[in-house]
Amino acid sequence: MSTRFGATRGKVLAVAALAAIIASTLSGPASAASDGNGGDHGGRSDHWGVIARNTIGSPVAAPRNGPFGSFGVTGPSASPPYGQGSLGIEVADNSTSLSPPSEKADFGNEVDFYGDPVQGLRNIGFHVFQTQENVGYGGAANMPTIRFEIDPNLTALPDDNYSTMVWVPEAAPVTNRWSGYIDATSTGSWYLTGNEVPTCTRAVQCSLQELKTALDDGGTGATILSAGVSKGRDHMWIGAVDGLRINRTVYDFEADGVRTRRA
Repeated sequence: MSTRFGATRGKVLAVAALAAIIASTLSGPASAASDGNGGDHGGRSDHWGVIARNTIGSPVAAPRNGPFGSFGVTGPSASPPYGQGSLGIEVADNSTSLSPPSEKADFGNEVDFYGDPVQGLRNIGFHVFQTQENVGYGGAANMPTIRFEIDPNLTALPDDNYSTMVWVPEAAPVTNRWSGYIDATSTGSWYLTGNEVPTCTRAVQCSLQELKTALDDGGTGATILSAGVSKGRDHMWIGAVDGLRINRTVYDFEADGVRTRRA
């Protein structure tokens, strides 16, 4: 009798284990925008790098150590907010044969956010290392941006399958040191490069919520193609960004790659 019950119990456990494996396989990975885990393998995110097709000239956009300082600066603002590194960015304003002659740097991820809903974007922002020299090159608003390439999927424009959502930050609160977290959902402004929404263009910018509302016109819904940090084409800028937040994940740029942290 005990042998029979042992065999039955073994069958039940085997069936339960098989069901768990099937459920795990069918559920698939969570989307990067909704869960923030895109490309995360043990705290690393593998799919970040220079987006070649969006890069103009010979700018620098690469993970690096530091910056630390500037000289004489102490305390938390004297070092990157996460780890020891950051995303270093360098763009020139007059170094190409194009019109305008300025460069553009685009560092992003074309894999992990692909197909995620724009409506799922709820928390976005970063920390920046702004210098007084950058202010001299282009004014206090001379700053890098956050951008999402998207498929608008607007009912009113069914043949329009591409635009870029761009966040334009306000002036950095400090210079020659690391800023605190700059929230892209409540500061600065947004626009679409394709002018699909008249109230959210480069000339007439809007809030993130206003942009999301305008994109929600009853169609299938706008989806993300890529996400990243960009600078150009406008003024010279040499600085750094760290702690890029997209929803529940903070992307920590380090010299040896991009790490993920739960926000």
